[in-house]
Amino acid sequence: MGDDVPLGLYLGLLFFLLICSAFFSGTETALMSLNRYRLRHKAKSGHKGAQLAERLLERPDRLIGLILLGNNLVNFTAASLVTVIALELGGPAAVVAGTVIFTLVVLIFAEVTPKTLAALHPERVALPAAFVYYPLSKIVVPVIWLINIFANGLLRLVGVRPENGDGNNLTIQELRTLVTEAGALLPRKRHQMLMGILELEEVTVDDIMIPHNEVVGIDLEDNWDTILETIRNSGFTRLPVFRDSIDNVIGLLHLKRLVQKTSLENLTREKLEQLVEEPYFVPEGTPLNRQLVQFQRAHQRTAFIVDEYGDIQGIVTLEDLLEEIVGEFTSEPAPAHTDVRRDADSGAYVVDAGTNIRELNRMMNWHLPTDGPKTLNGLILEYLETIPEQGAGLILNDYPIEILQTSDNVVKSVRIHAPQEDQQALTG
Repeated sequence: MGDDVPLGLYLGLLFFLLICSAFFSGTETALMSLNRYRLRHKAKSGHKGAQLAERLLERPDRLIGLILLGNNLVNFTAASLVTVIALELGGPAAVVAGTVIFTLVVLIFAEVTPKTLAALHPERVALPAAFVYYPLSKIVVPVIWLINIFANGLLRLVGVRPENGDGNNLTIQELRTLVTEAGALLPRKRHQMLMGILELEEVTVDDIMIPHNEVVGIDLEDNWDTILETIRNSGFTRLPVFRDSIDNVIGLLHLKRLVQKTSLENLTREKLEQLVEEPYFVPEGTPLNRQLVQFQRAHQRTAFIVDEYGDIQGIVTLEDLLEEIVGEFTSEPAPAHTDVRRDADSGAYVVDAGTNIRELNRMMNWHLPTDGPKTLNGLILEYLETIPEQGAGLILNDYPIEILQTSDNVVKSVRIHAPQEDQQALTG
């Protein structure tokens, strides 16, 4: 039979089979390497190739069965053809040499090269291939169905059910990694907002609260002129109202409501107490993502944070929570402990040690540790385990810190030398 068929025809057919083998090998890698979320976006945008590829990947067992059927068919046919060619050219002794040479050719040209190309450019390879595989899957569906019956049966014998795959859902940690790696593709502000949303469950109300000793409010035990002066000069839209101390809180005074009901000239203690709204309490340690939902359900904007003994630890507002996502936006004055000024002589920053560390990191794009004390003063005291003297120095997370002022048992102000890359990020 070999004498009836020209050798050139055999060689041409062998070349065609190698191309088919390269196609099946490369497209298999490309289809399995596709970014499913990018594919879904393209499909929803109307890209026909993406739509077909998404349909094929809905049942990966069928797609793999189709690809392997075609790949094995062309490879075994090509191997048989090599045997025939070797017998014609050199007899039985040439079969071994032909097998070795053919194995190397398949490995290089039909496996490694196309698969590497497909792994580097999966969309460019997979989406056009979907136009071939989709109609082909309809033509050979009985064969694929039969193959999958046996293959899935074997998988069930070892406790694997193909229909119960892991799917493509991402965990919070995986989403965070995805956003982090996409940082160069996103504007810095959007990147920070997305990271802020994803980190809400790791941050608690304790991290962003105004401590109870810094709360500006109305003490009903003060004389009336002092109360009026507090209302006039506070600059906040809501003020806590208490007796003697914040632990004896009565509620919140909404200054807009006060203006609507009366004027300061006509205001009396009785009218003021009538305008006070009931306080809203939340336990310390509440994650911000949960507190955001609770604010919405309770129709509240300000909450008093209490510990296990019922003592008030501080105040958190809806604005504080949203600023964790979008950054500073409120028109209300920031607390004094957020003051940071640049030292023109040294290039360092003079910082009030009562500053909240998370707020300082966000404002200055620094990376001081946030898994311990909430304020810079607390962080320094925890690290040194003593009250430092003026002029003392330490290094926290590669940030050289010099103590500028202490008072009683607290650090009042420090000088911080930010690492060079953080200064560049801040100015950039």
